[in-house]
Amino acid sequence: MHISVVGINHQETPIAIRERAAISTEKLYDSLLLLRSYVSHGVIVSTCNRTEVYTIDMKGHDAREASYDFLKSHIDISESDLTQYIYMSSDKAAVEHLFRVACGLDSMIVGEYEVLGQVGYALDVAERAKMVHLPLRHIFQSAIRTGRSVREETGISKSALSVSSVAVDLATKVIGDLRECKILVLGAGEAGKLVVKAAKERGVSRIVAASRTQERASALAAKLGGIPISLNNLVGELSTTNIVVTCTGAPHWVLGNLHVEEAMKNRPKLPLVIIDIGVPRNVEPAVRQIKNVFLYNIDELIKISDLNRKQREGEIQSAEEILIDKVDKFVSWWQAYETRPIVSSLMKKAEEIRSTQLSKTLKKLPPLSDEERERLDAMTKSIVIKLLKDPIQYLKTNASANRDDVEVISRLFRLKEEKRG
Repeated sequence: MHISVVGINHQETPIAIRERAAISTEKLYDSLLLLRSYVSHGVIVSTCNRTEVYTIDMKGHDAREASYDFLKSHIDISESDLTQYIYMSSDKAAVEHLFRVACGLDSMIVGEYEVLGQVGYALDVAERAKMVHLPLRHIFQSAIRTGRSVREETGISKSALSVSSVAVDLATKVIGDLRECKILVLGAGEAGKLVVKAAKERGVSRIVAASRTQERASALAAKLGGIPISLNNLVGELSTTNIVVTCTGAPHWVLGNLHVEEAMKNRPKLPLVIIDIGVPRNVEPAVRQIKNVFLYNIDELIKISDLNRKQREGEIQSAEEILIDKVDKFVSWWQAYETRPIVSSLMKKAEEIRSTQLSKTLKKLPPLSDEERERLDAMTKSIVIKLLKDPIQYLKTNASANRDDVEVISRLFRLKEEKRG
């Protein structure tokens, strides 16, 4: 049984490729059902910065290759692009990768909070799709707990920048004082809420929220003290807006070149800042060619994230130490879990032989006192425990790395493995 992760992320993969690999929240459940035809258990983590498949194959098949085949068949990326950017890890390396993701150490903005919720959401959806069993559940729950510990025990997230806050900071650099600004948020998802929160903290008081449904826009506007609008009146709203933040899950341009050109005719001297943090991108790239329009996409946050990383080197080291400790503890649990069936079978068979032989021996001996019988029973138990100690310890230490040893012991002792609980 092996844990594996196969995926692409912001470290090496440009947004033009990532957006084609992204799996929206609306499609995540159905994608998990498709994954089931490749592996029996798996979780898909898809955010603006990564699309990853975590799998455990109980049947001895190559889960990494199965995950690769799934991605190749069900996301909109050519095989040449997928091969160029994809990474694969197994066992401890895969565990460590997930823990790093949950801790915010693998994020574009080091220490950001959003990814922890995204990992939890991925597990929840996989649970609903019945794609999770005990080992996979335990690895994700352990990763989430580790992510919380890192944020509680270090300062890595203290005043941490998030994608949302960085987006507002970029707007501030262009416009200056935001207190008289109007912000238009396209998309009622969690990222949109965080952008509005960051903008309000910097003084923005005029907030307009739009979504693909009026109901979602109204709910967001009510919660954040803004005004809901329909996407049908985009040009009119753009004519009086200073900052636009797009964060929808739409698979097409929500804001096109014609929309912005028409709006800028009414405000040629006033700058318009557009922050596109959607993956796939929500804004047509040609918009950046329009005079006085400043378009930023999520990859352009990398420079800020690099500065953020340098400022947090000491906290990163502390977080790494916590992570290593938690990974080691999980690996110990994993090895014990892996070997539990054969260890149980080995001990059960040894106990059956011991008790049978002791019973036969006692029948041939003169009558013994209760104390003498107890001593003899304890002595034979001690012999069995000491005899099995080394092979059991070897199994727990090496079973994940060498399944052949487990099979050899099983055949040598003619064991029937106990089912895992």
